[in-house]
Amino acid sequence: MRPSPLREIVQPFVDLVHAPRALWAVNLTSLVEGFVYFGMLIYLAMYFNKYAAVGDREAGWMVGALTAGVTLCMLFFGGTADRWGIRRTFVASILIMLAGRIVLAVGPGLGLRTGGLLTPFNALATLGILLIVVGYGIYYPAGYAAVRQFTTPATASMAFAMLYAVMNLGGWLPSFMSPVRERFEIRGAYGFYAAASALGLVAFVILLSKATEAKAIAVGKAASDAPKEKEAAGPPTGSPLLSRIGHWIRNHPIADAKFAAFIFCLIPVQTLFAYNWLVLPQYVNRAFSGTWVGERFEMATNLNSLLIFILCPIVAALSGRVKVYDMMILGTGVMAAPAFILALGPSVAGLFAYVVLMTVGEAMWQPRFLQYAAEIAPEGRTGAYMGVAQFPWFLTKMLVPIYSGAALARYCPEPGKGAQETGTMWLLFGALAISSPLFLILARGWLGKDFKTRA
Repeated sequence: MRPSPLREIVQPFVDLVHAPRALWAVNLTSLVEGFVYFGMLIYLAMYFNKYAAVGDREAGWMVGALTAGVTLCMLFFGGTADRWGIRRTFVASILIMLAGRIVLAVGPGLGLRTGGLLTPFNALATLGILLIVVGYGIYYPAGYAAVRQFTTPATASMAFAMLYAVMNLGGWLPSFMSPVRERFEIRGAYGFYAAASALGLVAFVILLSKATEAKAIAVGKAASDAPKEKEAAGPPTGSPLLSRIGHWIRNHPIADAKFAAFIFCLIPVQTLFAYNWLVLPQYVNRAFSGTWVGERFEMATNLNSLLIFILCPIVAALSGRVKVYDMMILGTGVMAAPAFILALGPSVAGLFAYVVLMTVGEAMWQPRFLQYAAEIAPEGRTGAYMGVAQFPWFLTKMLVPIYSGAALARYCPEPGKGAQETGTMWLLFGALAISSPLFLILARGWLGKDFKTRA
């Protein structure tokens, strides 16, 4: 007999509550790092405007260097947790990020020359970004590798959704950082974030001991009765270099044409994620200048993160039986459509409608995609596969900064520096984003056939 709908919704939460302590340690560090990473990110363009004395275009490039660099590092360091172990990887990555955050916090007070990208100040700030990039590139895939190792079949789906949700809850907390920014400026807020990162590291080390980690992995292995995909056999020892390269290419996930098309067609809708830190803070601050919303832009631009925390577990529980491909079409469509609301012009109602509807769409497809990418990985290669699955996201982060700063300067300049045509800007953004669900619909006969329907 099929369980009742209420039981289907409640049971995943019940199972998750009984998950091992190690999983909650991972969720705690995800909460803290979500707060610190996204909190610093929403100020980063303004940081370079103010302290490096560069324009919107150059500031957008520096933000893009951080966001795209993180994803690029996932491609190279995504398998670190598979080799080092979860605990060691988390500690090392957070220490590296902490060093970068300290550099950004103290840089403006050193009196270095500013006024462009090729200046001593910008060189120091670039070093700080590089450290954060490397650290987060190691850190992010480790979280999903940890969830896979620490969970059972009963807790896996909800645990993946909760990890994504908790990270976004952390990303919402900077909504309350306006008083810190106003009193101590952006560099003071960055110092606060660095201190929070250090405290989070201490808490993680206490909660996830080596014994706790080993126990959680053992429980996860014992409880999982699902058949494991075996890692493809490697080439014979001593084989020529070309043979090894050929083996690597044949066994790479991108070698699967359908999987590659599936992840790359998501680039247009993923541009909306990038706008959350490259466009939305300045858009709200400028288009709503003189209003409470414009002055407290952190609250508006971080509402997405709070809603994700609320919606992800609920959507995961309600949609557990829905095929992944169907969920991708529905989710990307719901996420892309509200950009056309902002094309009507700036209004408080339109802004919040956009954020809410876009978030609903994100909650529908993003966690399922991440779980799918993690669970198709052969045993022992979860981190590596998560890194590969992020490659289109890397391209998105590379492409969006090329035009986002120019779009702001053209369609949403600072008050008094030109006419604002924000509706045109969002119309163009929406037309690009909606191409993802349209492609998924048109390619259903090919891409959807024999597509893995369960994440």
